[in-house]
Amino acid sequence: MTDETTQAFGPLEGRAAGTAASATPADRISVRDHEVAVEIGAFQAERGVTQRLRFDVVVEVGAHDGADTDDVDDILSYDTVTEAITAELAAERLNLLETLAERIAARLLAERQPLRVFVRIQKLDRGPGKLGVEIVRGRGEAALAEGADVPHPLVVHLGQGDLSVLLDRLADDPRPLIVTVAATTDGPRAATADAQRHIDLLAIEQAAWALAGAEPRVKVVATRTELDWAMKNGQPVLWAPSKLVLDAVDGPESTDPVDLTRWFADEMQAEELRIEGVA
Repeated sequence: MTDETTQAFGPLEGRAAGTAASATPADRISVRDHEVAVEIGAFQAERGVTQRLRFDVVVEVGAHDGADTDDVDDILSYDTVTEAITAELAAERLNLLETLAERIAARLLAERQPLRVFVRIQKLDRGPGKLGVEIVRGRGEAALAEGADVPHPLVVHLGQGDLSVLLDRLADDPRPLIVTVAATTDGPRAATADAQRHIDLLAIEQAAWALAGAEPRVKVVATRTELDWAMKNGQPVLWAPSKLVLDAVDGPESTDPVDLTRWFADEMQAEELRIEGVA
């Protein structure tokens, strides 16, 4: 066996043969056949239902004294691996296994000992076979850098008010600015709470786009990636809430714009939240 990923997930004999030429092959910690039921997937049929995922994670670790000291603090604990899986599943609802694998690898590589991480995730309930992804990441390749600066924005909910006046007033404030807006949903209520929730969120997004169309200094953003980029680059933005709210593991129950803003500010670890133009 010569393929490193095959060696990582394969029988011990295969790894022994593949690393025979190395004078000091790295030790490996593994968690295999770890199953969790979770909501995940990009298709509408995968929303509102759970499906089983199977995780196999192998971590190459640097030199350590665990065998000599018999002290759990001197080794990479298996709990660290399972906790990385649990933490990333709890952070938000994801569409792609690829995203989940990257985040688990990044979280593990932020620990002291890991040199490389092999992650395999399989969906067990999407067909007659197993659908999955396998990745290998080394230190320095992680999507989330250890110690990376996390911006803490100023979040302003603009109920009744002029967006241009708000931007002028905050032009000298060095903090990243995220504006949320209000919207009213006219017409008959939907037959189900889930349908009405989607309608309410889309109404807020429609209001955000209308404001952005008249004010070129702001952009409408929906994803965490877009928000992070905007904050790091000083771009004022209007928040389109549907994606983050619907993908949240423990999202807000209410679609009231002020309630959504309070939840959002907490999620973004905002330095300050202001509610303006609300009676």
